[in-house]
Amino acid sequence: MSQEILMNHFGLHPERAFFDGMMDRYMVGGLVYSIVGVSNMEQETLVELYKLAEHLKSSGDRHVSTFVQSNEGKFLVVEKDKDYVVLRNEGIESPPNHKLGRKLSKFHFKGRSFEEKVEKINRMGQWKSLWEKRMAQLEKAFYQVIQDQPADEFERRFVESYPYYSALSENAIQYLVDTELDEDPKAEDAGTICHERFLASTWGTEMCIHFPFQWVFDHCSRDIAEWVRERYFMRSQTFHPELQDFLKEYESITPLSPFSWRLLYSRLLFPLHYFECIEEYYISQSEQKKKTVEEKLERYLKNSHQYEAFLSDFYHMSEVPVKKWGIPLIAWL
Repeated sequence: MSQEILMNHFGLHPERAFFDGMMDRYMVGGLVYSIVGVSNMEQETLVELYKLAEHLKSSGDRHVSTFVQSNEGKFLVVEKDKDYVVLRNEGIESPPNHKLGRKLSKFHFKGRSFEEKVEKINRMGQWKSLWEKRMAQLEKAFYQVIQDQPADEFERRFVESYPYYSALSENAIQYLVDTELDEDPKAEDAGTICHERFLASTWGTEMCIHFPFQWVFDHCSRDIAEWVRERYFMRSQTFHPELQDFLKEYESITPLSPFSWRLLYSRLLFPLHYFECIEEYYISQSEQKKKTVEEKLERYLKNSHQYEAFLSDFYHMSEVPVKKWGIPLIAWL
């Protein structure tokens, strides 16, 4: 089907297809093409992503995917009653993770100069309401399980652990609210192009691709925090040097303000990993998947003291001058 879209609407005949850790890509004459189904996406969202991609391209970003017009001169094509767009990249081979902190900082720097209003994919100033919504959903599930009695080991663990993670979430929200009240944002705290979830693999494996369909418009600390969270859970015992290198690289382009550090910390305090684990269990169809999620939850619960120690030590590890800047620490950690 994908190849048909490229041939029927763009007159392109792929020479090879490959999966780069994020999605299937297609090579044609040294260029890389990506196909995205957009039937369920609002047109305003697509327009925002198009404008942001064009902005990065005009700012000199060689890795950004740009929207391609079909043979009929349209960006949106219809195949078998479904809507698609096609994006193109230059096939530049480059190790995406080399000096990733520096690259991310440059990416954010370019994104900050976008001057139009972003509405559909804007998440600036919305963390509190989004977190509260997520907490309300989990609380509902918690009381439902209590009412029905826990049906299995996973639900027993969920019921036992929920009060702790709920309290941690409240702490994160309070820390966020205090930050927004106490600190004056600097120019570098303006909104920029961020990612729904920035991980080590987000920009691909074979070549570096900045892909609009992973973007949201938010504060830069979002991406840094999510990278830190993933690396921590990948190698909690040995990731200190990696963390320090990443942060130094990032700050070599744009130093983080006290406001940025506190936002970043509030995001790490919010136990997103726990929320996702519970949510994943309830939407999983296969027993095998449920078993994997159950093991993940067990790991999180077993290592919760370790995560507390990480949170307690984070500012020190990151060499943030907390006394000089009057950054508050969390007493119970």
